[in-house]
Amino acid sequence: MKFDVLYLWFLGEPRTPRYVGTLRLVEAGKGVSLQYGPLWLRDGFALSEDLPLVGMEHRPRGRLVAGSAVAVGAVDDARPDRWGERIIQYIDRPKRLSLMEYLYFAGDDRFGALGVSTSATEYLPRRDGPLPRLEQAQQLSEVVAKVAASEPISDVERRVLTAAGSFGGAKPKALIEIAGVQWVIKFFNGEPVDSPLIEHATMTLAAKAGIRVAQTQVIPLVGENALAIRRFDRAAGEQRIHSISASTALRAAAPAGQEPEMGYPALALLLRRAGVAEDNANTQDAAELFCRMVFNILLDNTDDHEKNHSLVVVSPWRNGRFRLAPAYDVLPSNSGQGFQEFICGDMGRDSTLDNAMSQSQSFGLTPPQAAALVEQVIRVVDTWQDHFTSCGVTQGDIAQLAERIDGEELVRQRRAFSAADYQAARARKPRRGPFSP
Repeated sequence: MKFDVLYLWFLGEPRTPRYVGTLRLVEAGKGVSLQYGPLWLRDGFALSEDLPLVGMEHRPRGRLVAGSAVAVGAVDDARPDRWGERIIQYIDRPKRLSLMEYLYFAGDDRFGALGVSTSATEYLPRRDGPLPRLEQAQQLSEVVAKVAASEPISDVERRVLTAAGSFGGAKPKALIEIAGVQWVIKFFNGEPVDSPLIEHATMTLAAKAGIRVAQTQVIPLVGENALAIRRFDRAAGEQRIHSISASTALRAAAPAGQEPEMGYPALALLLRRAGVAEDNANTQDAAELFCRMVFNILLDNTDDHEKNHSLVVVSPWRNGRFRLAPAYDVLPSNSGQGFQEFICGDMGRDSTLDNAMSQSQSFGLTPPQAAALVEQVIRVVDTWQDHFTSCGVTQGDIAQLAERIDGEELVRQRRAFSAADYQAARARKPRRGPFSP
């Protein structure tokens, strides 16, 4: 089965899906375009800033490089990532593996509120069946382990895995239902430490630092743990929330023909410009993003790339504005590499507090305000070992993580941040970005 043309639908209210437009395979099979339908042009909204409501074929811009494939704008967030692609290859085995096949076989329960159908007049997605329930977590874990090891699975196991979806990300995960609510469940993947339990401990530690995090719970399995993360792109009942990754948002905001800067300061400027203004939510989000950056630096979470930050679109039908989505995928990388995936400041991706402080004005913060937030995060990070112990992390795992988190480089930064840093920060001259108020 091959798809050169598919149809995009909006599923904010799944019982009343709304047709958005036509998806086409373009750029010699390396891209997917979108052309809005007449009704969506009249009554809809721009899915992302690079997809304005105009009657033209929107094509991907600026990202087509050798070996890559990309869908236009917000449509790209509806695709599966590496683990999801592996599941599709394993379960569905389509004759062709273009981005169109991946978009279709990702099924009905994907990130955000977009859906892909074979019809423009009726929402006809690839149906996946009911989600596995919590009591099936052990079975699901065993099936996922077989796929990761490229082992054969039975027809029953195939149905369970198909129902669990082909959600994004690089590591083994699936969708699961807990008490009528959708969660993403992440499985142990042979890491040298108990990553599911450590992620839970890190996320709950981040909450103590004033960071909004996705709700997590540890799922004990035979001989190991899994981690369930409540979906932030789902609301009460069946409602789905239009959401986009930071990658999509920053690329959409960049001038045509220019590659965007993928980093915390650029995302903060975007939030301040296009975020929800009521009750200063946009400035609060920018300040919280600063805290997330500092927390990631000090906890050695260097896997903070643009897909690990998301925005939710508030009131999309009424000139929708952005809110910073709850934090997710926050845990120590245990690498000690000394640089982040997301740009932090004047020194690029360097994992230093000086670098984090260097563009505090982009976050709407004065240097003293930024320094106060750094001290707030440091006070919480200093308690990480006790907190991890209270969460059940073993002393052996804590000792491994401490080699990085309490290693010379990061501890020196925590201890050296003092009143002197406040004075140095005050002396810096403010620099204004293109979206500064």
